[in-house]
Amino acid sequence: MADFNFRISPNIVLGSYTSTRLGQYAQEYGKKFMVIFDPVLKESGTSQKILKSIQDRGLDYFTFDEIPVTADTEIIETALSLARQAHVHGIIAAGGGKTLNVAKAVCTLFNETKSLYEFADGEIPTTEPLPLICVPTTIRDDFLFMDKTPLIDARSSKIKLLKNKNTLCKLAVWDPNLTASLTEKQIAAMSLETLCLATEAYLSPKATFFSDMLIEKSVQLISYAMDGAQTLTVTTPQELLLSQGGCMTALAAATSSMGPASLLALTINSRFKISRSLTSTILFPYLIEDGAKFKSDKLATLAKILRAAPEDAEDSQAAALFADYIRRHIAKMNIPARLKELSLGIEQLSLAAEDAGETDLINALPRSMSSDDLFELIKQAY
Repeated sequence: MADFNFRISPNIVLGSYTSTRLGQYAQEYGKKFMVIFDPVLKESGTSQKILKSIQDRGLDYFTFDEIPVTADTEIIETALSLARQAHVHGIIAAGGGKTLNVAKAVCTLFNETKSLYEFADGEIPTTEPLPLICVPTTIRDDFLFMDKTPLIDARSSKIKLLKNKNTLCKLAVWDPNLTASLTEKQIAAMSLETLCLATEAYLSPKATFFSDMLIEKSVQLISYAMDGAQTLTVTTPQELLLSQGGCMTALAAATSSMGPASLLALTINSRFKISRSLTSTILFPYLIEDGAKFKSDKLATLAKILRAAPEDAEDSQAAALFADYIRRHIAKMNIPARLKELSLGIEQLSLAAEDAGETDLINALPRSMSSDDLFELIKQAY
């Protein structure tokens, strides 16, 4: 198990209606903000609820919501230019992963003088970042607490990783009520995606006792949200259970690492604009079957927490039941179970495997893997 090194950052506020106090929290970091929104929040009316808290505290702000299906470096350049012209004191970002990643990049590069593409190509930022306040509106975010931000390079559609400081995000406000704009199918897919990320972090060689503790609890909470609790003593609403599980999974992933399914979902999304939740969910059972070859004991632990396997099951049996459990949920959701159902050819997916092999994230996978190994995983799921 890896050495444990943890800094308490950022401040995290999690609970129903916490977003109504956003303006109060933001005052600590300045008086003028750029508010970056996922466009879907405007359509659902959620953006106005978030802005009201800022307006009520008399803070100066302007909004930016010109974020397409996948936000690439051109969008980041536009947002960065606007933030600099307005001389903002900080960024408030509300939305899913793509929105928060745009905000992270803007904050990281705000005081830099070199071009965005120099940093996309590996240059390390040296200046202090702009304060960032994140308001996740989905139940998961792989990179929220990580010291890396994924960028989609507009020149090549490849994923690049921007190095950022661990202290970049000053405050994360998790309000379960903000997930109301998600459909039942989206919530189900994101639940499995969060469970996949938790499993990858649990298997990672970078895992610590701390990340394991967070994952075991998050998996229990996700299990209650997906399948109901065993007793009537657990009365917490589903959306709160999922937000709690998602927050703990994001923290665990930051202290451990993501794995091959999440990495491939990232590169497939970058090249072909396919939902990361959908791709990682399809790959999830194959990830479990691969992991059972070298860490069946840890997979058995998660399977039993999920109640996918009986307590007396042997490790190999429990791991197999874990994979079956995920496949049953995929069938129940009526979503694609194979990558070929995404209208992508195997040749296209091979490019995504090559992209994944070029990122630093490949060095922290649960076992040593090359782009060829990742392509083997793709072929199994195809």
